[in-house]
Amino acid sequence: MAMTSDRPAPPTAPDAPLRLGFLLMDNFTLISLASAVEPLRMANQLAGRELYQWTTLSTDGEAVRASDGLLITPDNGMHEPLALDMVFVCGGVGIQRHVTREHVLWLQAQARQSRRIGALCTGSWALAKAGLLDGYECSIHWEFQAAAQEAYPRASLTTRLFSIDRDRATASGGTAPLDMMLTLIARDHGRELSAAISDMFICDRVRGEQDQQRVPLRHVLGTSQPKLLEIVALMEANLEEPIALDELANYVHVSRRQLERLFQKYLSCSPSRYYLKLRLTRARQLLRQTSMSIIEIASVCGFVSTPHFSKCYREYFGTPPRDERQMRLASASVTLTPANLSTGNEDDAYVAPRASSAMQALAQAQGEPTYASVHLG
Repeated sequence: MAMTSDRPAPPTAPDAPLRLGFLLMDNFTLISLASAVEPLRMANQLAGRELYQWTTLSTDGEAVRASDGLLITPDNGMHEPLALDMVFVCGGVGIQRHVTREHVLWLQAQARQSRRIGALCTGSWALAKAGLLDGYECSIHWEFQAAAQEAYPRASLTTRLFSIDRDRATASGGTAPLDMMLTLIARDHGRELSAAISDMFICDRVRGEQDQQRVPLRHVLGTSQPKLLEIVALMEANLEEPIALDELANYVHVSRRQLERLFQKYLSCSPSRYYLKLRLTRARQLLRQTSMSIIEIASVCGFVSTPHFSKCYREYFGTPPRDERQMRLASASVTLTPANLSTGNEDDAYVAPRASSAMQALAQAQGEPTYASVHLG
């Protein structure tokens, strides 16, 4: 089996499509792969030309079984000399068992060729094992974050949905790759195209790099603190009419002092601060996802007045609620105009990734009302 050459990948012409490869690990999560690829397909459709090509890879070109049991036949083996601009590792269940020395060497070779590197779901584990996340901020599914941070302390693991740090792009899993790809598309071709793709997928908003994974508290605490879990559940169920701390303590039969000690020890904050965080996080969701007025949001999140709500919101998030709402409205406004069809250039010195997936999808989309509906200036 021929090994990948260490020659640098040929430069992509300014109007040539960006070529992405998705390495499918055993038991990869199909939803993460689909969330990453579908925005590329829609970008081509709305632009009316091939902005992106994509190809799926496996170790030896043989079929790979996803975590849901579906058997996926890739386009290529990873050792074929493909002309790729970026490589993503698609991880899933049991990633620790599936990353081999062969994968590590191949990924390191991709990095030496100055290719951008990324990962979906637990794929960051493979990059970290190859030493490609040392000194980089990165994301991984919350189930694996603690283990990954312990195993690879030089990688800076975050709880963010996705992280884009220089030439590394990592998404935590599930639908997070959709948000990451929309962010990358916006950087490549403008926010207008990214917003239009979001509209096509009925995605209310594009989550940003600062959005966090919602890590279940039971995962953080385990089963060792049932009273703390019960208190937090009570808080989450009573955001509109917050329960006094003394009442919360009485509900679970602890003193207020014990309650405060539990929060400081396991959540590193006071109970009142944690309660406020829950209410403000809910307020941010409503500001971004609904048309409720700021007065209404302040009320349903348990604030006695709008000025008090605005002050707390600005202190916690660094921006007032009105600005948060204006950013949402700005991202929702999209102007669609026709664009011309054009094609990119290929480099004959390399085996081009099989373009049939992208080109067939683009050809089939020509009958869609949205074909070439976004003007790329």
